Amino acid sequence: MKKVVIIMGSLSDEPVCREAANALEELGVPHAVRVCSAHRTPDALRDIVFGAENADAGAFICIAGMAAHLAGAVAALSVLPVVGVPAASGGLGGLDALLSTAQMPPGVPVAAVAVNGGRNAALLCAQMLAIGDGALRQALKAARAGMAQKITEQDAALQARLSD
Repeated sequence: MKKVVIIMGSLSDEPVCREAANALEELGVPHAVRVCSAHRTPDALRDIVFGAENADAGAFICIAGMAAHLAGAVAALSVLPVVGVPAASGGLGGLDALLSTAQMPPGVPVAAVAVNGGRNAALLCAQMLAIGDGALRQALKAARAGMAQKITEQDAALQARLSD
């Protein structure tokens, strides 16, 4: 199975990264986690991206706040799917990062998920990888069924409380 490479712009993004990593672990998707800055360590970022491509990576998740150029820098270096996760930081609560992530030039696409949406980024990457992986597709279906079951149980508990 191809792996997902998660790159954080700094350690302050670790809580969002943990959500992404946990979701991939639940689905059995191999992944690697790195810290690298598009602005401060561009050579290291290039090495990470090229190394991941040579190691049969299938997608990247890039988590960054404020200007959030990390996802764009990775997309410029790779033809693999890149999912940008804007992190809530600074005075705008992640809106600046969301706009930076979503406003990519034609030909250099980056998928953007919700601010602090690490879990959704992981699920989107898993869905892309599942196109050629039937076992992963089944794991995703089971995860969706589990979410539905949880809501059904919550509704039943609510109805029981309301009828008392």
